[in-house]
Amino acid sequence: MTPGARLDAIVAALGGELVGPGETLITRLAPLETATDSALAFVAHVRYAAHIESTQAAALIVSPALRERAAARGACIVSDNPYLYFARLTQWWRAHHDPLPPAAVHPSAWVDPSAELAPDVSVGPFAVVEAGARIGAGTRIGAHVTVGRGCRIGARCILHPGVVIGADGFGFAPHEGQWVKIEQLGAVRIGDDVEIGANSCVDRGALDDTVIEDGVKIDNLVQIGHNVHIGAHTALAGCAGVAGSARIGRGCTVGGGAIVLGHLSLADGVHISAASVVMRSLHQPGQYSGVFPLDDNVSWEKNAATLRQLHRLRDRIKTLEKTVEKTERP
Repeated sequence: MTPGARLDAIVAALGGELVGPGETLITRLAPLETATDSALAFVAHVRYAAHIESTQAAALIVSPALRERAAARGACIVSDNPYLYFARLTQWWRAHHDPLPPAAVHPSAWVDPSAELAPDVSVGPFAVVEAGARIGAGTRIGAHVTVGRGCRIGARCILHPGVVIGADGFGFAPHEGQWVKIEQLGAVRIGDDVEIGANSCVDRGALDDTVIEDGVKIDNLVQIGHNVHIGAHTALAGCAGVAGSARIGRGCTVGGGAIVLGHLSLADGVHISAASVVMRSLHQPGQYSGVFPLDDNVSWEKNAATLRQLHRLRDRIKTLEKTVEKTERP
C-alpha cells in the first residue's frame, strides 16, 4: 500500500489555512517542476509564482500573497512562511512514513567502557567512541564516525557517516628545519541540536577545548581547526575551512569553499560568500565577499597581471598628483 496523508490531516498536525478539499490524498513531497498529481509542493517566494499554473502538483503550500492564485488552480495550504512549513512537513512526513530505527549500538561499533552514552543514543556500524567521551540524549552517530577521547557531544545531535570529532589539531613547532609536534591536550565540546555532515572534521584543542555551540549546522567535508569557537545557530556549507583559534559569532553563515584564517574573530550575524577568504577580523554584521569574478582564462590572466601592478600604479598616481599640485600653485 502506497503511504500517504490527507491534506486535512497535515493541517491538523502542522497548522496553516486549508483551501480546497481536505480529502485530497498526498503520496509524496516534491519540487514544483517534477511534482505529479499526488504530490505536495511549495512556493517559497513570489518570484516562483509562474510555476503555480504549470505544476502538476495535487496541492501547494503558499504564502498569503499567493493564496488566490493558488486557490484558482486547486487545493492549497496557506502559511506565513511556506519554506519553514515545508521543513516541518518533511520532519512530520518522515516520522509517519519512514521512521528512524530504534536507538542501538551496532555490533561492529566500538565504545570504550569509560564513555558515557545516554540510553537513547544510536551508534552506527564501525563507529568508535573513545575513552571518557560523553554523548547526550537522542544523538545519532553514523557509520565510521570517530568521537575522540574526552570529547563531549550534547543532546539530539546528528553526526553523519565519516565524521571525526577530536582528532589532533595541526600544531607543530619549527626547529632546525624540522617540525616538532605539539601534543593536543584539549578536547571538543559540542552543544545541543548540532548537525555535522559526512566526512567533516572537528579537531581537539591544543590546551583549551574546541567549542561548537547549540544549533550549529556543518555541511559535508568541512574542516574545523583546533581551539575554534563557533557561536550558536551558525551554519557552514560544504568544503568550508576554519583555521585554528578563529572565533565565529552567533547566527553567522559561511558559504561553500570559504576559508576563515586562524586567530580571527567574526561578529554575530556575519555572512561570508562562497569561496571567499577571510583575512581580517570582521567586527560588524553583514554580507562579506572576496571572490575574484569568473571570466574566460585569457581575460582572467590579464586582469590578474593588472592586479599585481596596482601597488606600483598607486605610487605613480600619487607622484603625478603631487606634480600637478605643484604646477597649479600660483
